[in-house]
Amino acid sequence: MRDARPEPVLPDYSGACVANIVPALLQHADVGRPWMPEAALAADQIVLLVLDGLGAEQLTDRMGHAPALASMEGESITTVAPSTTASALTSISTGLAPSQHGVVGYRIRTGGETLNVLRWSTGSGDARDRIPAAEFQTAPTFAQRHPTVITRSEFRGSGFTLAHLSDTDLVGYKLTSTLVTEVAHALDRGTPFVYAYYDGIDKIAHEYGLTDHYTAELVATDRLVADLLAVLPEGAVLLITADHGQVHIGDATIEPDPTVLELVGAQSGEARFRWLHAKPGRAAALLDAAVAAHGELAWVYSRDELVDRRIFGPPPSSSVLDRLGDVALVPFEPVAFIEPTDGGSVDLIGRHGSLTSAEMRVPLLVGARS
Repeated sequence: MRDARPEPVLPDYSGACVANIVPALLQHADVGRPWMPEAALAADQIVLLVLDGLGAEQLTDRMGHAPALASMEGESITTVAPSTTASALTSISTGLAPSQHGVVGYRIRTGGETLNVLRWSTGSGDARDRIPAAEFQTAPTFAQRHPTVITRSEFRGSGFTLAHLSDTDLVGYKLTSTLVTEVAHALDRGTPFVYAYYDGIDKIAHEYGLTDHYTAELVATDRLVADLLAVLPEGAVLLITADHGQVHIGDATIEPDPTVLELVGAQSGEARFRWLHAKPGRAAALLDAAVAAHGELAWVYSRDELVDRRIFGPPPSSSVLDRLGDVALVPFEPVAFIEPTDGGSVDLIGRHGSLTSAEMRVPLLVGARS
């Protein structure tokens, strides 16, 4: 069965990976830099725009709807594992792999609870006081350059923002016009590096999947890119990447098989990188049961296999290792492993987190004012 399954796309932590963008730009780190566009390395000012949820495959399939993005130069690179926002954005800001910064997923077991990283909450509610972000993720951000960061106003003060955007000049926006204006102001001040974040594509993909709604949002996002290119002064460039791609799941959601669940004490991660935490002494039995029940739909990994293959990066510390489950269900088919306590305000049609090309490959594009 293993031989018949597709091969996963693994993060290129030694080269063309989102974790190496900031080290290449701000520290001139030797991270196999031929993948980094020369125009970005030579620029006087850089605006790094992260378009949440824009996978390279999804963009390529719709490039005719995105003339501004199509005018830019670059290629695809890999995101990190799991291919999820919390891990990838922290890797972008810190320049580290998930095993190093410790934000190893969307929902993480810690202290006997499951922390929802994006909401910074557990089943007991707001966790900002009980699980301080500065202690959960201690790595410095953006090579300690204290850059201007432009993100949605509602994210200011959140636990995740404190965890991955500490020691920055944070500027909030409510509408994309403000995002463009704030980028222009920062460049006018001579700021050498500006980080901006837009999440519209991810929101639409989650709610509608890869439908005409997704294409419409890509068109709107392309206008945002065109507006940003228009405000760049001479010598400045816009560098675009993403945290992950998407897979259209629809209603193809399943719970782990009862033979698996009877061995599980807790779950974490997310629907396309589902961590199963074994009951005491049952880890080996859980792995066997998960392979038997779900090996035709997913790569089924033990924690040791994932760590040995360095799928999260270099060997983690003991504290980070404790945040991982015992067995991971990582679908290669377009399905999602749901868990009752992992709910949201909408049913998610588009999802991500796994190691497929659609989720793992993201664009890295550079452009300047024409």
